[in-house]
Amino acid sequence: MSSLLAADEPPAFTAYNPDGNFPLLLACDHAGNAVPRALADLGLPRTELSRHIGWDPGGLDVGRRLSALFDAPFVAATYSRLVIDCNRWPGGEGSTPEISDGTLVPANRALDDAAIKARADACFWPYHNALDDLLDRFAARGVKPALFVVHSFTPVMRGIQRPWQLGVLWRNDPRLAKPLLAALREIPDVFVGDNEPYSARDPVEYTLQAHAESRGLPHCSIEIRQDLISDRAGALHWAALIAPAVRRAVEEAGVAA
Repeated sequence: MSSLLAADEPPAFTAYNPDGNFPLLLACDHAGNAVPRALADLGLPRTELSRHIGWDPGGLDVGRRLSALFDAPFVAATYSRLVIDCNRWPGGEGSTPEISDGTLVPANRALDDAAIKARADACFWPYHNALDDLLDRFAARGVKPALFVVHSFTPVMRGIQRPWQLGVLWRNDPRLAKPLLAALREIPDVFVGDNEPYSARDPVEYTLQAHAESRGLPHCSIEIRQDLISDRAGALHWAALIAPAVRRAVEEAGVAA
């Protein structure tokens, strides 16, 4: 147990259905908004931590539902992205932001290397080690799964209305992303962005590079607009809506159990 986390505090991640057989590993880097007790909510009110700056609302419920629908493993990070962002290189840009969408984060001011390492050891590396462990379990069965990361995004950012309901984020490997884009765009009345509203080609992004590119696995992330999945009913609806497209994309990517 890391010295930053007390023995009675939640672990850095939860692994759902770790023995799932479908050749897909689901992940959610920003599934939770917990803060280690020692960091005293980072000097913020809980209302700030409940905003999108603290986590990806709806991501956990979507990931859990997809895990059940597919019989696929799913790993969800517990601690807030403001403690340390599990989709940023530790210590790099955006890893422990001093300001996020206009909100100052008092406990993140002028962090030294030791403080960043303590957060990474407690909240970042255990989550990513869990992803590697599950990928190793697939490999032991002779399976090279796809990696699919669930995120959510705000309907409005900096006063600009975002028109997409969904976005597919991918880097240089089109095997999963291209068939997923095609399948999602067949859903009536759904506007799907290609590397919108963010791009996985941003060099600060960590998860896809660290786990999928290094192993030659098909991979991409999905972004779902937060107003659509802000409650459990909405999250379950959108998980069920996108599930056939994800399954088709995995099959077309050439992934097989």
